[in-house]
Order: sequence, then C-alpha cells, then structure tokens
Amino acid sequence: MTSPGSTPLPATGPTGPAQVAATVRPGPAAPPTAGRPPAFMAAPVLPRPPSVIARRWPGPSGAARPMVLAALAAAAVVGASVLTMVRPGLGWLVAALAGAAALGAAGVVRSGTSSPAAGRTEPTEPGTATGTEPEAATGAATARPGATGAPGRVAQVAWAATTVTLVAVGTVRAAGWLFVLCLLAAAVTGTLAVTGGRSPLGMLVAATLPPAATVRALPWAVRGVRDNRPAGSGIGFGRIVTSLAMSAVLLTLFGLLFSSADAVFANLVGGLLPDISPAGVIGWLLRLLLIGGGLLGGAYLVSRPPDLEGLRPAPSRPAHRLEWTLPLVLLDALFAVFVLVQLTVLFGGAGHVLRTAGLTYAQYARGGFWQLLAVTALTLLVIAIAARRAPKATRADRLLVRVLLGTLAALSLVIVASALYRMQVYADAYGATRLRLVVSTVEIWLGLLFILVGVAVVRLRADWLPRLVVGTAVLALLGLAVLNPDRLIADRNVDRYLETGRLDVSYLSGLSADAVPALGRLPEPMRSCALGEIANELPRDGFWATNLGRERARRVLATIPVSASVTDCPGLRGW
Repeated sequence: MTSPGSTPLPATGPTGPAQVAATVRPGPAAPPTAGRPPAFMAAPVLPRPPSVIARRWPGPSGAARPMVLAALAAAAVVGASVLTMVRPGLGWLVAALAGAAALGAAGVVRSGTSSPAAGRTEPTEPGTATGTEPEAATGAATARPGATGAPGRVAQVAWAATTVTLVAVGTVRAAGWLFVLCLLAAAVTGTLAVTGGRSPLGMLVAATLPPAATVRALPWAVRGVRDNRPAGSGIGFGRIVTSLAMSAVLLTLFGLLFSSADAVFANLVGGLLPDISPAGVIGWLLRLLLIGGGLLGGAYLVSRPPDLEGLRPAPSRPAHRLEWTLPLVLLDALFAVFVLVQLTVLFGGAGHVLRTAGLTYAQYARGGFWQLLAVTALTLLVIAIAARRAPKATRADRLLVRVLLGTLAALSLVIVASALYRMQVYADAYGATRLRLVVSTVEIWLGLLFILVGVAVVRLRADWLPRLVVGTAVLALLGLAVLNPDRLIADRNVDRYLETGRLDVSYLSGLSADAVPALGRLPEPMRSCALGEIANELPRDGFWATNLGRERARRVLATIPVSASVTDCPGLRGW
C-alpha cells in the first residue's frame, strides 16, 4: 500500500526508518544556491590515497609496552646524566650502550608480540593492519626480508655495533675534529640500524624517517602510559617509574650522607653525579628531551620497521646495443689516451714540479684531488646508467658490459693512484696536516670503491654495493681513528724536523693531546713551544669525561720538562 502522492518504497529489503526517511514527499523543490551545483550534481568526496611511506610504514599496532617505555626512560636519564658536552669521554660510550640496550629491548619485545599473552585485541592506529587482517594474523611484518628476517636482523645488529664503536672513539682519542666526524657517521649507521634500509632508494628514504618517527611515536607512547597494566602483566609503567624515582631519591640521600663522611668518597660521587646548578639542570632537561625523543622515535621504528625494500625504481627498457656501446668505447679510449700521454705528469713527482715553470706543489697535489673527485662522480654515474640500461639477454651482451665498464673502472684506478701520489709529494714537501691526511683517506676509500664497482661489473649484480659503500666509508673512518691521526701527523713532522730542520711549531701546538707523546721527542726550546699550549689546555677530567688520549698525555707531560718561560717560539721555519 502506498499513500497518494508519494513514491513507493523498493519491493525488496526490509522496511525501516531509513527507508521511511528516504521517501520523497511532494512539494516544491528548493532552488540551488547561486554559483553552487545542486546536491545531486556535487562531486563525491573520495578518501585520499595513502602515501608510499604510509603504505610501507604503517607503524606498530596497539600501544607501547610498559617495559619498553621504562627502558627508554632509563636510557634517556642515563644519557642526559653522563654526557659531557665540553670534552668527549667515557660518558658518550655509556650513553650509547644504554640507548642500544633500550632499543634492543624494544626489538625483543616486538619479536614476542605475536603470542596471545594479553588475551585481547589491541587497538590499532588509523591505516594500520588490524588483528583480523592477513598481515597481522600471519606476521607479515616479520616476513619482510628487509625488516626482521634473519639477513635483515643481522645487518641491523651490525649497524648498531658500528654505531657504538664510532661513539667509543671519543673515549679513546682526544681529537675533537675526529670525534665530530665519527658522530656524523654514527647518525647514519644508527638510522640504518633502526630502519634496516638496504637498497639505494631505501637508504635515502631511511634518512628522513627518524624525525617523523619521533612525532608519530608520541600517541603510541601516550597509549602505552594510559594502558599501563596490560592483562597478564604483573607490573605496569606507573609502578616502574615509581620504583625508579624511589631508587633515585634513596641513592641521592645516602650518597650525600656518605660524601659528608669521607672526602675520597665525596670526590668520587662528585664526578659521578650531574651538575645540580640552575644552568646544569636546564642543560640536563634539554639533553633528556633530545635523547628521549630520539630513543622514542628509534623504538617506534624498531617495533615495526618500514618496508624500504619495496622502494625500487621500475625496470627500464633495455637500450639498443649501439646506444650505450659507442659512448663507452669512446670514453674508454679517452681515458686510455689520457693515462698513456700523461704518465710523466701524473707520476712525475718532485722532479716534474721543479722542471715545470710556475707549477707549485700545492697546484700539483690539489689538481689531482679535484680531478679525482670529478672523475669519480662522472664515472660512477656513467657506470650506473650503463649497467641499468645495457641489455644483458645474451652472452655477448654480458661480455660487452663486463669489458667496457670494467675497463672504465680499471682506468679510474690509475687516476686514484695518481692523486694519492700527488698528495704524498705534497706532504713530503710541506709536512703532514689534518686536511692532507683526510684527503688521502678519502682517496684510498674512492680507490676501494672503484674496486667494488669492478667486482659488481664482473658479477653483473650490485644489490650489495650500497651497503658496502657506506660500510667501507665507516671502516675508513675507524681506520683513521685506529691510526691516531694527530699523533701520526706529529710523528711525521718531528721526523721531518730531525732530518731537515724545518718545522711549523704554530701548527703542531694546535693539535690535540693525542700528539703529546710524539711532540715530546722534540729538543728544547721547540718541545716547550709545541707542548706549552697543549699542557695549559689539559685540565683534569671528571669521571664521565675520562679519555685515554688525555690520560696518556698527562703521564707523558709528568715525565718530561716543559718550560713555561720560553716565549721566543719560531712560527714558520724553512717554508
């Protein structure tokens, strides 16, 4: 039955309030607003598709585990309390170990989240996998090779160990410039440790994730604080924080009492405890926020790493053989002619400098270095494009790729050897410096890089090359730290002075305490001129600023006389 003047309801389906409300009543239609289309003509509002990163990095489901939050809070407190901002020392290593342990705890907890210990379904973030989806049910996040599979897990552990090793350089070496380079490298390796990126594009994207992870981790951590007593757990986050606070209060109270009773114990406790002045408290809070935010973002990434292995460029159409063969043949010929014609120039050494009018050692060496950088960048770009576009379907195609690209890599090694030789001649003429030593290290790394490129060309596979590029760069930096660069520079300059009588005392006096054992071999008054400034800037370290390089320098200075009355120090002799 239908009432007169009304539109009948559909014949199928139950009749309910929704259908009744949808009944069209007769009456005048409201005119559309001027300039606005009628409602039935309006375009539908479609949901925005998730970005590539959102699809490949849904983030952990549910809330942060109380034990993870407690470990992160403890590591942040330890790091803020032991870091020394003026001089690197033992505190940096302790902070790195505490942070690595906290992030490792987050990884262990993540591995055990598949067990139904909680006995309930955890809430999920918008856009993340739910407990009923196949990915969550089968643990697809742990099945990705770049996330938590066995090869990816081993790589992440290796990057984490490398990060701690780089930070530990500040405990062994006193050179501040070397520690800054190690900290920059540690930021890269630490990012790879928590993200697991391995492909070139994945490693680039991984560098942008830590700041975003810190922001995204805040609601994750807030849910963990609110849900601080999960089912099946004997203790929650609030009780853990209360226990830590009570421990800190008791240790502080009894520590102050024992300090007032014994002077030796007071000195020990004074070195262990942070500065409690207003400026010290503000600095401690800033360090706590920075370290805590970084660790929270790292734990968020470790709890469910993004799938960076899927970020690969689409396969391109192979080029015709002539399109890439002719340019590479001509480029190989140009390299070969350059190397053959310029052998005297490349390896002429000091004799070539002296025979060439207007040529200086600096021009001879620096020209080789910048030439090397330009050749390296262009050659690697050419090899990457040719290896991607060159056809490899037949045996002849693969042989042609190996021959042409391998020849280009081999000729580039000659340029590397030339630049190294030029820098060696430069250092022999003017002495060793930090910049010259770093340049030589970079040249050695670039030579190793060309060897790796050659191996990749022979194998026609380079999926392992990006990780080795970063790994060899880190190894080169650690090798420089093992060599003790400031002492090596001082030793070479002292040996050169004993042979030629030429020495730049003003430069050597600006080296770090690592150079003290080598500078102690100088005769007076050169020794006092070189060591006077270093000795004046070598105060006693606190416990967390303990540094082996500075301790060794103090022992050496205690055994050799350094006269403070020497004022007539030569600045530059024989240059």
